[in-house]
Amino acid sequence: MPEGQIIKALSGFYYVNSQGITYQCRARGLFRKQKQTPLVGDFVVFEAENLTDGYVTALLPRKNQLIRPPVANVDQALITVSAKEPEFSTILLDRFLVLVEFNHIEPIILITKIDLLTKEEASHLNMFVENYRSLGYQVKLLSDKPDQNLQEMQATLAKRTSVIAGQSGVGKSSLLNRLNSDLSIKTAQISASLGRGKHTTRHVELVEVSNGLVADTPGFSSLDFEQLSREALPLCFPEFEHYRSQCKFRGCMHIEEPKCAVKAALEQGEIAEYRYQHYLQFEQEIHSRKPRY
Repeated sequence: MPEGQIIKALSGFYYVNSQGITYQCRARGLFRKQKQTPLVGDFVVFEAENLTDGYVTALLPRKNQLIRPPVANVDQALITVSAKEPEFSTILLDRFLVLVEFNHIEPIILITKIDLLTKEEASHLNMFVENYRSLGYQVKLLSDKPDQNLQEMQATLAKRTSVIAGQSGVGKSSLLNRLNSDLSIKTAQISASLGRGKHTTRHVELVEVSNGLVADTPGFSSLDFEQLSREALPLCFPEFEHYRSQCKFRGCMHIEEPKCAVKAALEQGEIAEYRYQHYLQFEQEIHSRKPRY
């Protein structure tokens, strides 16, 4: 039987691309019995007598997956935040980064709408940009000016499967439309009363952009850590890695333990205070999570 990749999931149908042809498929009942759910990005085995009446019969092994957005086999995550409208949020950015680090996906930070900043605001933002770059993250600054940074973005996307995710209204769909004008993805203006964009993307779909595939995903303003254990959280902060082996206790959580090298580095200014405060907040959130049975 042929193999292909799910490029869209909508209303119970899975659209499987195989050798440039897309087949509309349903999932066999065995997936429900096995408690499996096909995801956009999955490589699958399928059968189809025509283009509209196919069935997905098996899922091939995944190298990774995200829960929200629900996408599998991702090479890189384009974490998109705006410099303004909505306001730049380090805690939201760090939530995305933790989730992506946990799933072993390469993150690339895109900061949009930088042309809206005053010189003072741009200088303030640059302090955060330099900090994230010092941690090894790629950070790209984008504006709404025509052709601004587009060539660099095209090279970033080529021959890779990317997920582009971020809060509503930060310009994800606008960026994709600029990279591929044939997409015509709906965009919405920022709601002045709410300070965020309307949800304009209703399903997950892999679209061809700059010789690569990008998952255009529903915008959302919050992420929880339902899959993330308390013990795994410190591993999602790369600045802790250099100091972790120097802590007195193996498995140190870097909170109340004595002779903690991470806290010592924090006191010396070698770890950013805002990042550590986010770590404490996320740890408390996971620690307070109700157990699932």
